[in-house]
Amino acid sequence: MLKKVTEGPAGYMPQSAPYMGVELAPEGQALLYGNKVSEEEAMRDAARALLTRDNPTIFPGPQVLWDWKDDVAAKAEALLELASEIPNCKIIPMPDYRPKYPKIDVKAEINPNHPNLTILDNKIKACVFVGVHCHYANLTLRMIRAGTDCYTVALCAYMGHEEAMASIRDLHADDIHKFKEL
Repeated sequence: MLKKVTEGPAGYMPQSAPYMGVELAPEGQALLYGNKVSEEEAMRDAARALLTRDNPTIFPGPQVLWDWKDDVAAKAEALLELASEIPNCKIIPMPDYRPKYPKIDVKAEINPNHPNLTILDNKIKACVFVGVHCHYANLTLRMIRAGTDCYTVALCAYMGHEEAMASIRDLHADDIHKFKEL
């Protein structure tokens, strides 16, 4: 498989995945390194990374942290079960990633605004973004690829994310259970 999207560091301004020809996967499929594959193939590769790389971490965003919709509690519970299956897995919540102006001190506060810095500081080599708003996830995944060698997984309730190494779309609690079993 030709890997269009790979771990970095890719440099200061890496090409965006869409610029490199990556398109979102259709319903029932996923993305793996920018290629359309079956959901199971993407889940297996992501699981392998989470089980073999240092400091695996799940970054849950507001869409799974706050119980705002019928299926959210089940999805959050499934994520906790998934984390329990991954040795030494950390969970770093991103409850609010609005900018803190005029200046923030990254070292002084837990800073969900810059997961790329959190990944560098904690030497995270595999991570999962789940419940993060799409516009924020796409930008952040590209920043992570630019400056780190972290394998990124995007579990998305909508259409997925081209910038992640593995991206599963249309995510529900059942999909997280399936991922855990794989």
